[in-house]
Amino acid sequence: MPTAAEIRTQVAEETERRTRLAVPAFAGGVLYLLGTIIVANTLKGAPTVGLVQGLGPALAGVANPAVSPRTAEVKFISHNAFGLIAGSALSAAAVIALMLILLLLVDATRFRRPLSWPAGRKVVIIGGIALASVSVGHQVLSAIQTHKFAVGHDHSNHAVDLALTKGTANVIFDYLDLLAGLTFAAGMIVAMVNARRVGLLPRWMSVVGMITAVLIFLPIGGAELEVIPAFWMAMMGIMFVGKWPNGEPPAWAAGEARPWPSAAEIRAAKQSGQGQPALSGAGAELAPAPAPRAGAGASRKRRRKRGGG
Repeated sequence: MPTAAEIRTQVAEETERRTRLAVPAFAGGVLYLLGTIIVANTLKGAPTVGLVQGLGPALAGVANPAVSPRTAEVKFISHNAFGLIAGSALSAAAVIALMLILLLLVDATRFRRPLSWPAGRKVVIIGGIALASVSVGHQVLSAIQTHKFAVGHDHSNHAVDLALTKGTANVIFDYLDLLAGLTFAAGMIVAMVNARRVGLLPRWMSVVGMITAVLIFLPIGGAELEVIPAFWMAMMGIMFVGKWPNGEPPAWAAGEARPWPSAAEIRAAKQSGQGQPALSGAGAELAPAPAPRAGAGASRKRRRKRGGG
């Protein structure tokens, strides 16, 4: 168990780190949302090849056309490479800010609960740096490959596949992107679970954080759901700046674990008549039952006497 002096030192260091991370947390949320919007708007004007257009050459009796129906798509990506790289770079900067937030949570959790996953810090660092680097690198590679296609003379289906998906470099980056995203998401989910266990995050923030991890690893639902990671980082900025509604979770100032009461504990408190657990969740202390009003007992006695007489 840490001594009182060690707890004071730890709390002071955490407070300093939180103060420094408040602005990056806000900025990370804005950058993530901005990067998503830029990429989505850039790709909005991309030409699409429907089923009829794709089967057109085959229906005309041409198995391997000299010009693939997807040529316009590849050229569009080449001409709009700057927007795609810029959006990816902004999202990568947001991932770095998110990584710094998670490192603070992991360190604070380990101090309060030494049995927490010891590899969590390394997983977050490796996953965060790898994900940010690979995402930007993949867009740069795409810009190079599509530019070669656009200025070249081979516009066949095979050339399109090499430029977009099937080239060796593309395949390598796809696997690296998958591994980096999976690593970072796993580290973030574990950090959310452990931070909730020691009381550093409210339950709903832990759940939103886990949803954020899934969306970063597997972008689904379009740009609408990408608001969730931005929202989570902005809320962490509010917590770090000391403006959390109803006060920040007490585990931060206490320097020790202050678990939130479970649903079973809340139900048990209600059934025992002891009232609700403290709203802050710290220490899971039960609010005492309200004291009887003065004179209530005497009033009941008088009513019984009148009724008996």
